[in-house]
Amino acid sequence: LQSRLLCLHRVLRKQWYQRRVRGKPIGMCCIAPVIAARIIPGVEVTVGSDVEGTEKWPYAGTAGAINTMGGKHVVTDVSQAHVDSNNKVVTTAAYMCETGLHEIHDGIGEMVSEVLKLAK
Repeated sequence: LQSRLLCLHRVLRKQWYQRRVRGKPIGMCCIAPVIAARIIPGVEVTVGSDVEGTEKWPYAGTAGAINTMGGKHVVTDVSQAHVDSNNKVVTTAAYMCETGLHEIHDGIGEMVSEVLKLAK
């Protein structure tokens, strides 16, 4: 799994595939959704905005990298999480956004809640 954009350690790949085989959900925030995009073709993830050049979303270019790697970036607000039910992946932007901690907390809280729902 090497590309010019991301190289994943073999232990991480093994753990990821074991999780998928067992049908376990996973929550990922901040830059971590890029890993899901690299491993699962067509996975839907979010890192927040895809509009580059704003002070609020300084890392919005990451959305383009996700799409380049075969994932599908979904635009969300920092206080929201996105659920890809087919792949049991829940993501939120977290610190990809320059905002108050309370908004980041809300998004991470929603991510955790959605992961727990998928775990049932």
